[in-house]
Amino acid sequence: MNASEPLLSIRDLTIGFSTQNGFAEALHGVSFDVMPGETVAIVGESGSGKSTTAHGIINLLPENGKITGGEVMFEGRDLAKLSSREIESVRGREIGFVPQDPMSNLNPVWSVGFQVKEAIRANGVATSKRDVEKHAVDVLKQAGLDDAERRLKQFPHQFSGGMRQRVLIGIGLSASPKLLIADEPTSALDVTVQRVILDNLAELTMLNNTAVLFITHDLGLAAERAEKLIVMYKGNIVEAGDSREILQNPQHPYTQRLVAAAPSLASQRIQAAVEHKPVEDLGGEFDLAQAAEERAEEIEDIADTTTPVIEVSNLTKVFKIRRGNFRSENFTAVNDVSFSVAKGTTTALVGESGSGKSTIAKMALGLETITSGSIAIDGDNLAAMSRSGLMTLRRRMQPVFQDPYGSLDPMRNIADIIGEPLRIHKVGSAADRGKRVRELLDQVALPQQLINRYPNELSGGQRQRIAIARALALKPDIVVLDEAVSALDVLVQAQILQLLAELQSELGLTYLFITHDLAVVRVIADNVVVMQKGEIVETGSTDEVFGNPRESYTRNLLDAIPGANIPLGA
Repeated sequence: MNASEPLLSIRDLTIGFSTQNGFAEALHGVSFDVMPGETVAIVGESGSGKSTTAHGIINLLPENGKITGGEVMFEGRDLAKLSSREIESVRGREIGFVPQDPMSNLNPVWSVGFQVKEAIRANGVATSKRDVEKHAVDVLKQAGLDDAERRLKQFPHQFSGGMRQRVLIGIGLSASPKLLIADEPTSALDVTVQRVILDNLAELTMLNNTAVLFITHDLGLAAERAEKLIVMYKGNIVEAGDSREILQNPQHPYTQRLVAAAPSLASQRIQAAVEHKPVEDLGGEFDLAQAAEERAEEIEDIADTTTPVIEVSNLTKVFKIRRGNFRSENFTAVNDVSFSVAKGTTTALVGESGSGKSTIAKMALGLETITSGSIAIDGDNLAAMSRSGLMTLRRRMQPVFQDPYGSLDPMRNIADIIGEPLRIHKVGSAADRGKRVRELLDQVALPQQLINRYPNELSGGQRQRIAIARALALKPDIVVLDEAVSALDVLVQAQILQLLAELQSELGLTYLFITHDLAVVRVIADNVVVMQKGEIVETGSTDEVFGNPRESYTRNLLDAIPGANIPLGA
């Protein structure tokens, strides 16, 4: 093929789905090209059509999905017109695919080696047992997994999220395809792991001159990793072109909103403002940078910021880990940690997976016992509280967890879910509780018509607003947020962060915010506690930690923020 000709050329592609209400068109005449060796990113919120486009290219649509028009030209063949058997010969061999969730896309009952070998055989890369085994080992080594021979015998649950994603990337590239489709390949990973995975992917694809179609909702990540950017909204392409040009000069209002809402880019704008550096104004409907600056001004006006509401002193948590044959060993998840959270402020606990931050949150909520040290709430030692004392405390301190669907009972409607804390604590009459539920829906900016719906009828952002409403039901003054926005699209994430900031200002709430995403920390937190392997490595105000990080670990976390080094204008 001529290098000047597109490897993939999509023209006027339309895709629809059969629903209970008839046939619904989801993709409305999409057209774009991918050149040999080029990396193209498609960005947009959930429902924009980006994953439908990716799946449509290799006909991985669900049973109710159908290509209704247009062409998918790949090396002169229209993939949209191929039979099931013909498209199977293209998948894997010529077009590789890396799905989003590594745990659900690796079979838990089969070893990793079996699954890698299965892909190698299916793609015709090798046939003899010896050659398949050798290629499987090479695939895992190229994907960056040490001790590949031993890893082949292990199962997915024995791998970390980053390791599982490496396996999927290895499988996707095992046949040296000409095009790799990567659908949100790192959305569930820590920023440092994400960077390692994407660096490895870039190295492998460059080695074989593989073109990459990268699907993501993170505009900063897309611009950092792709030469060309395609912005999708409601099944249409609204803007396309050079990544840096779109980032620095977005034309479409929707793209402008994405740029304004991206935490990684907002983080950079805030830092530029702190350091008095000129930067192009990229504001929008949900401008996180502007919201964070306004919050910083409010903090100066909070009179009671020196009073610690949460005081963590020499906190240690040791778990007993079973090793078989009735043996166990101690694992120290949190080691001699001390910090405090002032009333009406937000303190963020940040660090990679396994750093101990969520364990601290669970101990603060009384969901895990404390091995040694103490947590005091307004001077009262948590460990010394009676059962009734803990019950009283939980009226004052409520959690919001990461997965809004997993933390809401799917068998209960919204009224029951939000009203549950009121019933448990016997607050008011049934009529009073119903009134309070409607007040809470107003407070989190949700229509009262949702009151009789169920979680599966709501979007991810709506479900997280319901989780926040439930947390506020008892009028707490402390809210513990454990990765509360990490599973959300960038625009929804911006709305939730804005809502949290408004509720804090209105109700005087104190937040303990657990996250691995320093970009989010930059736009919401007043103070930062950086954790590594169960210990605090750095702490200070957000401006101090971002402006002058003392530890190399903190600098690595900051450097790993997607798009952190992309110039936004002058």
